[in-house]
Amino acid sequence: MSSPSPLDVLRGAQRPGSAAVTRPRMLLAGATGPLGNEVLNRVVGGQRYALVQVLARERYTEGLRGMQLLPQIGDDALQWPLQTAEVGLIMFEPPRPFYQRERALWTPQPAQLQAVAQWMRACGVQTLAVVLPHDMGSLPQSIRQGLANVDEQQVAALGFERLILVRSAREPARLSAGNVLHRTAKTLLSALSYMVPQSDRPVRAMHVAKLVEAALLHAPPGIHVAAPERVWRAAQKDGLQAELQDWLRAHHEP
Repeated sequence: MSSPSPLDVLRGAQRPGSAAVTRPRMLLAGATGPLGNEVLNRVVGGQRYALVQVLARERYTEGLRGMQLLPQIGDDALQWPLQTAEVGLIMFEPPRPFYQRERALWTPQPAQLQAVAQWMRACGVQTLAVVLPHDMGSLPQSIRQGLANVDEQQVAALGFERLILVRSAREPARLSAGNVLHRTAKTLLSALSYMVPQSDRPVRAMHVAKLVEAALLHAPPGIHVAAPERVWRAAQKDGLQAELQDWLRAHHEP
């Protein structure tokens, strides 16, 4: 059997592959803070999406190939122009003040979850992932693996094919040295932190980003909620694949 000619090889290399045609587009709100930065680098750098459109307050020089800023006018998501995307991702971590890129990006407030999700659904999004941070040890046991409030229930009712909720623990807000009351509150928070189970403690942004990325790629249709302890176990050595399979299988079983 004769080998292909150089011309045939060149033509084959120039022919668009099926992966380039079928890769989905993503809308991303809240790509700020250590977690947002880690997630953005993974979803853009992994080249699994044809385009990642990041919501922004103002323009700045983009440095990542495959990413496009989507400047919005105002905070009313229902007034934004519609885009075309199949995947959506919403995070709520505030921008770090000394990062110019993050200051230019738009970050939703928790009260805007439903409106942003509704806008994404109108854009054609079928798969939505939401990273829901909470202070460590503050999440009641009864809502860890289900829908926590009316906003989440309304998002679930929007008709997404796949809805992924990741409950990620965060450190309590830092208090300045300030007056006696502030110092006392800081001391109490420090003491209470030792009473929080290890599985309820925050994990590094890199590990949460890996879990979010994997869930977006492998979750079957349905609603999938990752409790804080699952996020923590997935961050342990060799824990991601085992937790991912257990989590998604448990939610997919009838």
